[in-house]
Amino acid sequence: MKALVIGYGSIGSRHARILSELGCRVAVVTAREDADAPLRFASVSGAVSEFAPDYAVIATETARHGEGIAQLVRSGFRGTLLVEKPLCPLPCALPPSAFQDAYVAYNLRFHPLVQRLRELLASEEILSVQAYVGQYLPLWRPGRDYREVYSADKGAGGGVLRDLSHELDLLNWLLGGWQRLVAVGGRFSRLEIDSDDIFSIMMATGRCPVVAVQMNYLDRVGRRRIIVNTQERTIEVDFVAGKLFVDGACEEFQVDRDHSYREMHRSLLGACRRDLCTIAEGMTVVGMIAAAERSVEEERWVVK
Repeated sequence: MKALVIGYGSIGSRHARILSELGCRVAVVTAREDADAPLRFASVSGAVSEFAPDYAVIATETARHGEGIAQLVRSGFRGTLLVEKPLCPLPCALPPSAFQDAYVAYNLRFHPLVQRLRELLASEEILSVQAYVGQYLPLWRPGRDYREVYSADKGAGGGVLRDLSHELDLLNWLLGGWQRLVAVGGRFSRLEIDSDDIFSIMMATGRCPVVAVQMNYLDRVGRRRIIVNTQERTIEVDFVAGKLFVDGACEEFQVDRDHSYREMHRSLLGACRRDLCTIAEGMTVVGMIAAAERSVEEERWVVK
């Protein structure tokens, strides 16, 4: 299997490394001449023509995802595509393609805690869900000035709504899709960024009448949790601690940082693609982000 990674920042280099470990022959598209990559191309067209990849991963900044897709289409790529999350900054029509398959990299679906939570919720009547994710942006990428990464740049597709949209995908996936929402959010801290640093959303979904989620760039401790109340029990997932609680009883999960990425790629490289985020599901998340921004601007509930 030949895999092409387009973009070679922190996430692109992770994809390339994991795919190499899984036995793929890997090439990357990057303008960085100093990139420590197994095989480097300066353009997508050159990579598709010379390398003929079976699998492509778009790992550029969010604002350039559409450009990467269009370049693959023009280059005649016909393999399987994975686009880093979120799929695109705003809802849009993607160009017609001859791709074999295409998915969005919401790898948190493959985390054992999420898999266990989904199993527990399969037959439950869900009453309320609260999700929280927060991490202090200046500590996010050690050794890099937070003001220079795409997260700080609204024009590049940065901001918590897009950067931390794993929660939005998980809530849609686990709870039957959003139906209506109301949001508050924006840039409120003294961080030197022009993107949103806090967002809170309340919504109703197909399986749950009351869902709340907060995401921020401000939590110095770093937390990622989901709390679910059903008719029968209370379930809490703590991603940082690797623990799941059912009515206080604890299950522990030892998971390395690459596990969910590795399992996502294994699914894409194999025959079982059940838990992958489809392009349609990815665009639903993009629509949810747009609805949250519209809710803030117009100070009202937005119906899907």
